[in-house]
Amino acid sequence: MRRDNSSIIHNYDWCSFERHYINRNISDGFVLTKEQRYRLRCYYTESGFVADVFDVARFWKLQKFLYPNRWLEAWLRRELQALMQDEDVDIVLHHLVGVMESFCKRFEQRRKQEARSVETTNQEQFKAVVSEAARPFVMARTDRFVDELELFLAAGLNLEAYDAIYKKRLGWNNRREIGVASEEREEVEEHNVRTRVTPYLFISEEDSD
Repeated sequence: MRRDNSSIIHNYDWCSFERHYINRNISDGFVLTKEQRYRLRCYYTESGFVADVFDVARFWKLQKFLYPNRWLEAWLRRELQALMQDEDVDIVLHHLVGVMESFCKRFEQRRKQEARSVETTNQEQFKAVVSEAARPFVMARTDRFVDELELFLAAGLNLEAYDAIYKKRLGWNNRREIGVASEEREEVEEHNVRTRVTPYLFISEEDSD
């Protein structure tokens, strides 16, 4: 038996896309949540525009990257699901966490052997190893993803508090607080922060049972 599965590709940015299946019985389509859509839109904004709020330089100077962050895995899961357009990101998540933990262990060992350390070198090395680990999965968004990870760690906040500051700086809070947010307004907002908009692409797929 042959079956045609029609789908619509949208939000294509030359690197990633969202897929909507016209046949609602298809089970392998992943739909982003409202918060995941918000995070994906953040990747179309100017990089580093909230760095002054979270004081990244102080984060490295005080070597706070050595302290565990209990919200890190939740943040990583949301970012990876949004960027990879996939719900099952646990393998990638634990791979990245393992890379960061290994970096911290190596730093601790090196610190015992050296009398002092340079914050800039730590920052560059940390971002380099995380970039190498993440690049096969988030590809063209790797550098921005690592910048966002650095901001989240420097903030030292849970997801709700972090999002509140981020959205306030973006100016996205006010619309929701006065109760006039809608899907149409979100589409306009997304159009404003994108540098390019690509029309929907209609794709027909044939599956054989």
